[in-house]
Amino acid sequence: QAQLVESGGGLVQAGDSLRLSCAASGRTLSRYMLGWFRQSPGKEREFVAAITWSGGTTSYAGSVKGRFTISRDFAKNTVYLQMNSLKPEDTAVYYCAADATHLAIMSKIDYWGQGTQVTVSS
Repeated sequence: QAQLVESGGGLVQAGDSLRLSCAASGRTLSRYMLGWFRQSPGKEREFVAAITWSGGTTSYAGSVKGRFTISRDFAKNTVYLQMNSLKPEDTAVYYCAADATHLAIMSKIDYWGQGTQVTVSS
């Protein structure tokens, strides 16, 4: 079993930057696909970004492409989400996720973190 713990959330103003971290413990996730999802009040959880186990391929939701960057540190068993040019509509609880195969079906993802709140004021 693995445990994922997010950190780095907070309250910022529009245009600011934040970097979220997700540290894994319990097992190495070097062969897992890692990703970030978010959920705003009253809305369904949505995909934000993902990175393959090799770190060679990344994908992003259209709403964050060009502003957010996902990366991973194998030595630290950690995945990051660098968020630049934040907008009020980015306000949400951000969750990291890990799966041995893919992140396409949320109900089947192996591991989830507990979430970290990001609030962007206008």
